[in-house]
Amino acid sequence: MKKQAVGQSMDRVDGRLKVTGAARYFADHQPEGMLYAALVCSTISSGRITAIDAAKALRAPGVADVVSHLNAPPVPGYQVENPNPKQGLKIFHDDRIYSNGQPVAIVVANTLERAVYAASLVKVSYAKEAHETDLAASMNKAFQVAKIKDYLRGEADAWKKAPVNMEAEYNIPIEVHNPMELAGMIAHWEAPDKLTVYAKTQGVKSVQQTLKTLFQLPEDHITVHSQFVGGAFGMALRIWPMEIATILAAKKAGKPVKLVINRKEMFTLVGYRPAATQRIGIGATADGKLTGITHSAVANTSPYEDFTEAIVNMSRMMYACPNVNTRYQLVPLNLSTPVWMRGPGEATGAFALESAIDELAHKLNMDPLQLRILNHADTDPDKNLPYSSKYLKEAYDMGAAKIGWQQRRQTPRQLEEDGWLAGYGMSSGVFSASRGKATASATLRSDGSLIIRSAAADIGPGTATAMVQIAADATGIDVKKIKFLLGESEYPEAPRQGGSSTVSTVGSAVNDVCRTLQQKLGELATANIPAFKALKPADIQHEAGALVSGTSRLDYAALLQQQQLPELVVAATSQAGDERKQYAMYSFSVHFAKVHVHPATGVVRIKHIVSVADSGTVVNTKTARSQMIGGVVGGIGMALTEEALIDQRFGRYVNNNYADYHVPVNADTPPTDVLFINKKDPVINPMGAKGMGEIALIGFAAAISNAVFNATGKRVRDLPITPDKLI
Repeated sequence: MKKQAVGQSMDRVDGRLKVTGAARYFADHQPEGMLYAALVCSTISSGRITAIDAAKALRAPGVADVVSHLNAPPVPGYQVENPNPKQGLKIFHDDRIYSNGQPVAIVVANTLERAVYAASLVKVSYAKEAHETDLAASMNKAFQVAKIKDYLRGEADAWKKAPVNMEAEYNIPIEVHNPMELAGMIAHWEAPDKLTVYAKTQGVKSVQQTLKTLFQLPEDHITVHSQFVGGAFGMALRIWPMEIATILAAKKAGKPVKLVINRKEMFTLVGYRPAATQRIGIGATADGKLTGITHSAVANTSPYEDFTEAIVNMSRMMYACPNVNTRYQLVPLNLSTPVWMRGPGEATGAFALESAIDELAHKLNMDPLQLRILNHADTDPDKNLPYSSKYLKEAYDMGAAKIGWQQRRQTPRQLEEDGWLAGYGMSSGVFSASRGKATASATLRSDGSLIIRSAAADIGPGTATAMVQIAADATGIDVKKIKFLLGESEYPEAPRQGGSSTVSTVGSAVNDVCRTLQQKLGELATANIPAFKALKPADIQHEAGALVSGTSRLDYAALLQQQQLPELVVAATSQAGDERKQYAMYSFSVHFAKVHVHPATGVVRIKHIVSVADSGTVVNTKTARSQMIGGVVGGIGMALTEEALIDQRFGRYVNNNYADYHVPVNADTPPTDVLFINKKDPVINPMGAKGMGEIALIGFAAAISNAVFNATGKRVRDLPITPDKLI
């Protein structure tokens, strides 16, 4: 019986490149004659530019140009008629200022230091206008986006009639993407109609398509390189205005231009998790059966885009409840556009829903785990479909046993350990398990090696490693002889890496191209090899990189050598069928936490975490565990430390650095147990794997909040949970 590659704890195939510094990220490339760029950003939050004085900057040593709306080359796509007035920020298109930190000019010089210095010499004058950057103070501006209707199942506000009910408001602040690798781009016009970029992106094909539209170039005249990405969390799911500014600067300069933004600019130029205010009303019978949920959410967007995400969706389907109604609204603020951030929308909504479930359990004097089990949805109550697979109850049992849930006290503030208040909390997470469309090519060489290509991305989860394992299982070829190449726009089509769908989507294409390769090898053997001529290709067995029929065995490499073929190349496109019409497909998670809270200072220390993933087949247990721990760390930040603070007088971030914007560090991360259900989903894809990246974070903040309540008896509904809120 052959050893399966899928499911093993395989080391990352690119791990050595990364730890030795051999991996080349976008900023590591050095096209000949390259210039360096630095941005000049707005110091007001709303108004117009009245003048730009670049004279001193242009006289500074090494400066090649200062590009702004006064002299930028035109962007053809900006001229296209569009009935939607909110099309995004058209960089350097006019004199309008929408937010503090908006790029107003880009300075290009022969060194980075000279570019940064020259940018400080550019003087910009403004006609300042009143701005709005405070969500709470601007709720009267809330509006509903036409594409997101109010949702109603059963009776609206039925929770009010329930024997036991509660209503509360939950708030999360802006959270900012802060991966180690800064954002930016290298842009090079190799000809007036030929553009090459080195990008930090979660999708080279989507960048290619955006640039095709904006600059109206043939697709094959745009090349996008992005083989390595140093973390993204969602910030690299789109092209940002400052990247377009880099392309314009390169066009005007006639040379390659590199822009790497600084940490301060990461707060204003590449999106963030929007601030949100949520109100949940929830009711149940005296014995704990849910009767109604009402969930309304208001989040911020920018003045020039209506950014939406699935904040209220989890409340529609997580629990068996006959009456559910939701509403989602936006408030435009003088801030840049938000973007999807790990667990987009669902992470925000889960904090409110899972906190409210805990609060209801307290009012019922019921164990919150038992309340969830009692209201477990056996079929999707939103879509009225059976689940393709769901082992949530098993996940509850596994996590509860590992954390020692039986030690939790129903009445808060009853446990003390070493002079600290101790408490236990838990929550659930859910995210749609999706599968898109992707293409992969496979090149089998006569030396027995296999190279697979697809324009996928890897922002950290180990994409190439998983694809090698899938290919090894499909072909029987040893993993050491397989390479998976990604991150190039010239490779076959693949979607962006987002929404926990890469393994499902691209993995399916890899599986299918390997099957296509075996079919071609079978055809080659039946046409030319005497031992196989009496067979049909479908009758040939494939074992360990060889064709097998009875006692006849022929290695793939030997077949190519015999036919004097240096290589065999095939391609396959894979996509989902009609499964979504027949099944509801989701990944689920359960998070348990034990915390200590100091009774005098309010300091919270997390002592133990258990996260359980119900995400189908686990392709690589080593990288999957890292995925889950990464989500836990992000969840700790969401729960306890992360909060982008704005001085409302100026609409300006005041903690836009690593010193004052507190991301979790090693000392904040306690012993963490990651458990996997690891049961194949029989429907979603050939591997049976469902997404894991999002559920690692979704719901986690509520587990901490619920544990803090259990320890102290104080309910914190405004994240992050800082000591001042507990004293």
